[in-house]
Amino acid sequence: MVHAVVAVIKPHRLDEVKDALKGIGITGMTVTEVKGFGRQGGHTETYRGAEYTVDLIPKVKIEVVCDTSDADKVIDTISEAAKTGKIGDGKIWAYSLDRLVRVRTGERDVEAV
Repeated sequence: MVHAVVAVIKPHRLDEVKDALKGIGITGMTVTEVKGFGRQGGHTETYRGAEYTVDLIPKVKIEVVCDTSDADKVIDTISEAAKTGKIGDGKIWAYSLDRLVRVRTGERDVEAV
């Protein structure tokens, strides 16, 4: 069985998370720049004399596909590496995948990880 682990974290923690995942043998991940809001809220900025509220905060979304037996280890690793102890550290979730295919070789499911 295969799982996808998705994390939305602060952008400045990406290098720490990437290094930590390499340290446990994760060989690939997808990173996307995203924006979102939650308890962290936004802030007010002034542009050309006009004040406006920025309520969508820049974040980084990390997606890792792994064997189901490794999902908890991946979640714990991301959690520890991304943690600053301040509001807005992010969220992590995981879900099982019905199918996974490596395009180049045609390998499926766990062999495609």
